Amino acid sequence: MLRYALRRLLLTLPVLLGLSVIVFLIMSLIPGDPAQAILGSYATPENLERLRSDLGLDLPLPQQYLVWLGNILQGDLGRSYALNRPVLDEVLERFGATLLLAGTSLVLCTLVGVVAGIISAVRQYGWGDRLITLLVLVGISVPAFWLGMLMIMVFAVDLRWFPASGMTAPYGGGGVLDILHHLVLPAIALAVVAAGVIARLTRSNMLEVLRQDYIRTARAKRLGEHRVVLRHAFKVALVNLIPVIGVQAGFVIGGAVYIETVFQWPGIGRMLVNAIATRDLLLVQGGVLVVAAAYVLFNLLADLLQHWLDPRIAA
Repeated sequence: MLRYALRRLLLTLPVLLGLSVIVFLIMSLIPGDPAQAILGSYATPENLERLRSDLGLDLPLPQQYLVWLGNILQGDLGRSYALNRPVLDEVLERFGATLLLAGTSLVLCTLVGVVAGIISAVRQYGWGDRLITLLVLVGISVPAFWLGMLMIMVFAVDLRWFPASGMTAPYGGGGVLDILHHLVLPAIALAVVAAGVIARLTRSNMLEVLRQDYIRTARAKRLGEHRVVLRHAFKVALVNLIPVIGVQAGFVIGGAVYIETVFQWPGIGRMLVNAIATRDLLLVQGGVLVVAAAYVLFNLLADLLQHWLDPRIAA
């Protein structure tokens, strides 16, 4: 297990390096001048040139990347132009809110998707299977941001059951119950699509396992149906579901960008939208790099968990 983990970790390093190149190039090719965005339209050419030199924007692109990469390896993501504070501090401060939203959505979509998939497989072609299949198709087809706005209209504006935006109440908030109250709508909106994907793949994997000979043997021995389904069939199907859940973990982190914008959730997604609007390149680069690294890390953990459940995989 340790050897496999070290090998997977070494394979992750080139992926992270490639991500840093892609993030840097994409942000460098975006039209516009960061110095102009910082100083405004009335800045003199001399001030613009001086600021570009201070920021290193007058260096050749490969040299800019090497300087940026060297700073990252030292734990320095640069300094935000607009906020005038270290990028790493701002990203870490926002990452907690994003991790709370994405983690809650991941747990929710995993539980709902797995349970729905198992029920659908056990009741194949029954009314429960048809109803779950219909709900899954609708859930996958509905854009998360549209669902979020619809939920705000219904549950926040009309029914007034939940707050429409923010992470805490403006006055007197901040407690655990207050945060959970604000978390319900964005977490559900973010989890719907991932839950549908997990439910479909759980159903297909469970159906394949339930047709195996050893399942027929277990039933012939008159073992309880719950024991056959959960202890024998699902345990085998779970091995193939782990990578799917890892991919969906990346999806909910990436999807948090627009969900946080819809619900005004103070996470990395909302930070990135504001940073793009102000042309704060270092803040955008740092935020995107952290999100991409988190996606790679989740998939690495999923691979390790899958290998732990079945050491024959990639042995």
